[in-house]
Formats: sequence, structure tokens, C-alpha cells
Amino acid sequence: MGEDKILDAAYQKKVKSLKVKILTRCLLSTVCCMLFVACSLPRIIILDDPLSPEEHINLGVAYEKKGEIDNALKEYKLASKKLPLAYLYIGNIYFQKNDFDEAESAYRKAIKKDSQNADAHNNLAWLYYTKKENLTEAEELALKAIELNPSKKELYQDTLDKIRGVKSK
Repeated sequence: MGEDKILDAAYQKKVKSLKVKILTRCLLSTVCCMLFVACSLPRIIILDDPLSPEEHINLGVAYEKKGEIDNALKEYKLASKKLPLAYLYIGNIYFQKNDFDEAESAYRKAIKKDSQNADAHNNLAWLYYTKKENLTEAEELALKAIELNPSKKELYQDTLDKIRGVKSK
């Protein structure tokens, strides 16, 4: 009987050691799975923009007033997906950054997408005046702005007068 107790104790020790190994492996396996899942699952994908294009414009204007023109540009670009007016704001940002090629491109897009946008016509005319190039086209753009929005005639007339002043020299 004493021998049986010794064998039984040795057997129980082996079983206990085996249980510890199994539990350890299960625990490690569980931890690895949790790490894998933690790295790959918690992604939130927003399919619909919670802000309207107009809200992006307003947010861009707020950023612009604070001097955060890169953030403003980002908001205007988001708005431009659905709101052609945003290209006017994009052009204005590039103009502020002295990136005249991008400003011209944005103003042209604004005009192409909304040919009735008087401000886009005027701002492109002002861009050409600033660069002292395409002054004949600039004059036509300023005249078109006046035609499209007579209520801003004084503002657009100032652009036109400056262009004509440079052209006459």
C-alpha cells in the first residue's frame, strides 16, 4: 500500500504539472488573441460626414479668422465636394499663401462650376492684376463681375479701375 501512495502522489504531481502547462498555454493563447484583436478591431469608420458643406465653410472661416489657414483650407476642400462656392474660399487661401497658380486653378474651378459667381470672377481678375499678367482677361472678368452682381459694383469697379490703370501705362 505504501508503494501505491507513492505512485499516486507521483501521478497527481504529473497531472498537476500537466494542468499548469495546459492553463499556461491557454492563457498565452488568449493573451495573443486579445492582442491581435485589439490591434485590428477598434477602428471606427465614418461613412457619412457629420458636417454639411456649409458647416465646413463656416468652420473654415473660423479657422481663417484665427490665422489657421491650413486648417481652413482643409475644411474648404471638404466642402468643395458638394459646394462649388468652396473653390472661391480655396482660391482665397492660396492667394494668401502667395501660391498664385493654385489660386488661379481654384478660381477657375469656382467659375466653371458656378458661372454666376461674381466674386470668383473679380478675385481672378484681382489675381491677374496682382501678377501684372493677362490684363485684358482681367478687365473682362471684372466687367463680368459687375454685370453678375451690380450690388457690389463699387468693389468690382475698384478692381477694374486698377487693372485699367496698369494697362494704360
